[in-house]
Amino acid sequence: MKVIALCVLSAGVLLGMGSVLAAAAPAKVARIYTDTVAPAGQEAYLAGIKSYNKCLAEHGFKYKWTALAHETGDVFSYSYVSDPASWAAFDDMHKQGKACDATFQKAVMPHLKGETSAFIEEQVDLSRIDPKKGTSGALMDITYFKLKRVSGSDKAFTDAVKKITAAADKSHWPYYYRFVRVREGGADAPDFMVVSYSASWAELGAEAEPSMWKMVESAEGKDAAADLRKALGAAIEDESSHVDSVDEELTYTPSAH
Repeated sequence: MKVIALCVLSAGVLLGMGSVLAAAAPAKVARIYTDTVAPAGQEAYLAGIKSYNKCLAEHGFKYKWTALAHETGDVFSYSYVSDPASWAAFDDMHKQGKACDATFQKAVMPHLKGETSAFIEEQVDLSRIDPKKGTSGALMDITYFKLKRVSGSDKAFTDAVKKITAAADKSHWPYYYRFVRVREGGADAPDFMVVSYSASWAELGAEAEPSMWKMVESAEGKDAAADLRKALGAAIEDESSHVDSVDEELTYTPSAH
């Protein structure tokens, strides 16, 4: 269910990284790669990823990569997300993965149209995590937010989302979402992603009741809600959404031994 809808031009507007990070804990990040393939090359690409995963397993690669199939948007895209780790862990990950670089270059790269990569960092103070379900669900509704390149847009955006989240907590709004900040993703990357989780398409397509903005109006008043919409409109340059699902066949899970 798309429960966090921030667009101010209309009436309304990843994969879990494990448990919510404690505020005092060292910063952890996950890395995400997104591959795009041509329809004619999809079968060869999928076989190549499986060969690459087999190589990783044979060399004892100890880091998990969860594969996400894009259910909407560009459905010939696949994303791979690491578990959250310290920045130093990615140095070790790079060293461990070198043994399979040649396999990737031979079995996967010839079938790629393109690949992007970024790091994502959990934003606990912007998020509402379901205390029972955590960050899990068959489907993930993911919205990208790209902010305007003007001074103060980042603070305006995060301050507004914090107020929305506080209103949701205050009113016991029964919907949940995760915000992550995107780092080092290049000029075209979004600045933030928000993810909501659903068990089915029926759940994903159901409208929130009350809607997010109705909830904010009820909790903080119409004037406060209008101010938040205005602040977000001044901060957001663009947004887009798509739905992902976990692809178990393409996921790399290290051996427990």
